[in-house]
Amino acid sequence: MTPQRVLVLDDSLTVRMDLVEAFSEAGFQPIPCATLAEARSALARSAVDLAVLDVQLPDGDGLDLLSEIRAAPSVVRMPVLMLSTSAEVESRIRGLTVGADDYVGKPYDRGQVVSRAHELLRGHRANDVEKRPSVLLIDDSVTFRNAIRASLEARGYSVLTASSGEDGLRLAADNRPAAIIVDGVMTGIDGATVIRTIRVDAALRRTPCVLLTGSEDVDSELRALDAGADAFVRKEEDVDVFLARLTAVLRRAHFEPEESNSLLGPKRVLLVDASAAYRTELSDALREEGYDVVQAASGEDAVEIMLAQKVDCVLMDPGAEGREAARLVKDSPARRDTPLIVLTAVDDPRSVIELLGAGADDYITKSSDVGSIRARVRAQLRRRQLEDEHRRVREALLRRELEAASARAARRVAEARAVLVEELARKNKELEAFSYSVSHDLRAPLRSVQGFAAALAAECSQELTPLAKDYLARVRSAADRMSELIDDMLELSRVSRAELRRQPIDLAEIARVVAAELERKEPERKAVIDIKEVPIASGDGRLLRILLDNLLGNAWKFTSKASPSRIEFGARTEGGALSYYVRDNGAGFDMKHAARLFSPFQRLHHERDFPGTGIGLATVQRIVDRHGGRVWAEGAVGEGATISFTIPNARQAEGAGAESTSS
Repeated sequence: MTPQRVLVLDDSLTVRMDLVEAFSEAGFQPIPCATLAEARSALARSAVDLAVLDVQLPDGDGLDLLSEIRAAPSVVRMPVLMLSTSAEVESRIRGLTVGADDYVGKPYDRGQVVSRAHELLRGHRANDVEKRPSVLLIDDSVTFRNAIRASLEARGYSVLTASSGEDGLRLAADNRPAAIIVDGVMTGIDGATVIRTIRVDAALRRTPCVLLTGSEDVDSELRALDAGADAFVRKEEDVDVFLARLTAVLRRAHFEPEESNSLLGPKRVLLVDASAAYRTELSDALREEGYDVVQAASGEDAVEIMLAQKVDCVLMDPGAEGREAARLVKDSPARRDTPLIVLTAVDDPRSVIELLGAGADDYITKSSDVGSIRARVRAQLRRRQLEDEHRRVREALLRRELEAASARAARRVAEARAVLVEELARKNKELEAFSYSVSHDLRAPLRSVQGFAAALAAECSQELTPLAKDYLARVRSAADRMSELIDDMLELSRVSRAELRRQPIDLAEIARVVAAELERKEPERKAVIDIKEVPIASGDGRLLRILLDNLLGNAWKFTSKASPSRIEFGARTEGGALSYYVRDNGAGFDMKHAARLFSPFQRLHHERDFPGTGIGLATVQRIVDRHGGRVWAEGAVGEGATISFTIPNARQAEGAGAESTSS
């Protein structure tokens, strides 16, 4: 198999030669370059599979070459790994923005760089012409390795070799071989330990493993199988027997590569601390463990880095800025599963409670020894991998269930399309009834929590410490919040279950009633509510009242900081279609998040600024859907929002429904 070519661009001879050696040992063909001119010439001469680029160079900036690569059709898809000082946050973010696939900071771990290269190239191997199965051979005997390698390659296998269990595990994580052959007795970790490690790694556990031994001990095979080996081969056996065993193992395995990341693969840790000396000390210790460490001096820098680059774990100082950064990390759906370990200067229980409440997964004092900190990082990475694995299993089961349900539905449609409509309607009613029942049944225990908390506050107030009173206040606040959520869930359920009774409805009159109620509740508000005359709608009066309660109530809430507040209800016709709208001059929102507005419990503003449960607009959409219409939102941050909706008449709604069914 032709070695993959790696361009290594760095003006440091030491770094350049170190990476050339590392890539050569890993089976790559490195192309060393010291300047931009040399790199441009190398790219023009021959094809390159991956580029490793330094940023600061004697004749320019490595990021300029990255821009050229991303603009050239011949190399635009080539993976690029940037290599520069880990503390240069601005350069890292700029490089990833320009188009780098990954970024490793200096000082680097050479194994980490090679592992990142393997990871980037793995997605490109799907287009390789050669599809020979790969075998990883781990043995500390050069003579035996070379002999077995020659035999395997003669039979059509692609062979990787390692002289120790440690190197073998790293190669397994990087290359995901079709099978692993490992000697039972080696210096360092032995073959049985290698196999046990593979069996607990989600990405590698299904890889077939063959254990080799030179021992005549009759119990050797039993010990090999207990370790998790798929087959046991004595070294003195004929090579044809050996190859036959390997073929049989591969045939039984039905090997399919796992999509998950290996725990043995490269991991990136983001270290956030104001002290440069502490960052350097801890970074050096973590790099000894093989981690790529990214440094940030502030919570703001940390958030910028996480927006630009994936990290596997965060170590963060809990200053005031750090707490806010922790909340930003855990509030993001894309990052909330990233393990967050807080480094505390003092062991303060109150501070710890606040940090864990903000979303931290673990905490440890800075005075702890480095070994403890590294152990906490390993534990959190293992936890994250297990959670990811469980999620993949659940998703796989769900996909199978959905596929099975889809197949059953297809058969039913072929037999009688009308079985299907009734079945879906019944399932929806059952789901709505279940949602209503669960929400309703939650009330009883919640009332107990609220009642006992109130009794404790009333009868034992003098005996409680200030900290205990604070905890009790949080319990009562959380219970009240849950009560609001239950009320909104019940309302959403009722909206879904209620029978639709269409009649002519004057939406302007309903809007005037709702506006009057809002003004009566807060007479001190300087608000202008302009209710325009609109065409009569055909719909359910009770549901449309709930719709306008939510839309005008939202506008009232989000204009609370505008002076004066302005809210408008009206109608417009565009392209022959009539739509109604509620417009305000309030907080507004970013249009890239518009799709989230109508999902239950999705909020675009912080609870402390605008309280609520995130159910209102989901209820609005449910009502509009039941009328056969559609609803959408327009807005800009700080410039207000407009929520528009259509209410077709019964005939139009039936036509839309029939068209949707036929399509």
